[in-house]
Amino acid sequence: MLSKRIIPCLDVKDGRTVKGVNFVDLRDAGDPVELAWRYAQQGADELVFLDITATHERRGTTIEMVKSVARQLNIPFTIGGGITSVADAEALLNSGADKISVNSAAVRNPALIEELAKAFGVQFVVLAVDTKLVQGRNMVHLNGGRLITELETEDWILKAEALGAGEILLTSMDHDGTKNGFDCILLDKVAKSINIPVIASGGAGKVEHFTDLFLNTDVDAALAASVFHYGEISLPYLKQELKKHNIAVRL
Repeated sequence: MLSKRIIPCLDVKDGRTVKGVNFVDLRDAGDPVELAWRYAQQGADELVFLDITATHERRGTTIEMVKSVARQLNIPFTIGGGITSVADAEALLNSGADKISVNSAAVRNPALIEELAKAFGVQFVVLAVDTKLVQGRNMVHLNGGRLITELETEDWILKAEALGAGEILLTSMDHDGTKNGFDCILLDKVAKSINIPVIASGGAGKVEHFTDLFLNTDVDAALAASVFHYGEISLPYLKQELKKHNIAVRL
């Protein structure tokens, strides 16, 4: 059985790690370089770095910050924010990324997924999807959740898999930062409909939320931010608790 992955996420704005609720009301959560080092030492399976205002501000991800974080790591490192071309992705790969995450640019130009997969391999391409329930339907949102699209979340994920996405990072905007638990119903539905790994994001507040996620869905990984940044849950303790429930994790 493949081990379930625990992935801290650094949402970075103006050189600082930030965290909000439902994608708004951001507050400072620390220095991304220090946090990256801490999580690598504590046993994180991977680390995700998202430059959360790059797309909205129409610029690329901050390369120097990425290099500084990458130097702290001995675990897979995924970078997202403002990636619109193969050249953007190559620059991040050369700066220390193991995988890149695309979101808004892929919706606007789905061929980008195919281009990235051909250039670097399917395993390099993570499709990030920010979803929100609108009149009973899960709809894809762009630009850090600021812009609603006409795409239904499940339809878009199926299309992205066909184009060459190697992994899905699915964030429930309704659950984000609420600490009330993951959207297990949607996550399981998506995980069962595709053949690539799903990373669950949005809603982690206590250890039981991770346990519920892995026992009740087919997702491959759980991503969280504030519970780790503010010391509410430690990575070693979380993994020990998951193991008690016979959930395979790397200790």
